[in-house]
Amino acid sequence: MSTDLEALARTVRVAARALGRAGLVHAYGHCSARIDAASFLVAPSRPLGLVQPGQACSVVPLDGPLPEGVLPEVRIHREIYRRRPDVGGVARVQAPKTMSLSVLGLTPVARHGFGAYFHPRPPLWDEPLLLRSDPQARQLAEQLGQARAIVMRGNGAVTAGESLQAAVVLAWYLEDAARVELDCLAAGPHTLPTCFTDEQSAVRATWNGRLLERMWDYLTAGDPETSG
Repeated sequence: MSTDLEALARTVRVAARALGRAGLVHAYGHCSARIDAASFLVAPSRPLGLVQPGQACSVVPLDGPLPEGVLPEVRIHREIYRRRPDVGGVARVQAPKTMSLSVLGLTPVARHGFGAYFHPRPPLWDEPLLLRSDPQARQLAEQLGQARAIVMRGNGAVTAGESLQAAVVLAWYLEDAARVELDCLAAGPHTLPTCFTDEQSAVRATWNGRLLERMWDYLTAGDPETSG
């Protein structure tokens, strides 16, 4: 394995464990990082929080069948990478607040800073069954469009970032936006239906000021494969 690919595999493993520590995945979930225009690297097919330092990741081609041993839902990643050359990382999560909101047929509105990254709100994949076919994966990727996340009713969510680090941070932001939305729903008529405007979201949804790096550092602190 080349030095660059080894470094990318380390990032995938660190991201996997970060999602596990943050409670954004449990036994189910996966994450990946783009290698180049023709392939991507996906985390080992096991609970992400249990991925071991140095454990091998799998190279998945954008064309052709999934390699043996790769989880069936990884076809979602493949379809997103095919359609979105701007995407460098994908996270498939089972975040609890996002899940609770999704079974109501809802996704979080951009009511606070983290929600602004998904303005006006993430699309909802309104199908609660497991996604195990290429046609389903294509439809989901098409519905995602240019959004940063798509919520799957009763089945978690998928985030797409310019890097895997961004996809992981966006998964945390999405869960926090779902938390705020559920709190607002619980408050009912006592809560004003305030949300960010288009202009406010465009300004707020920024990575300036090391917002991405600081959250990544927070989520990966203490990981055995982080450096520095």
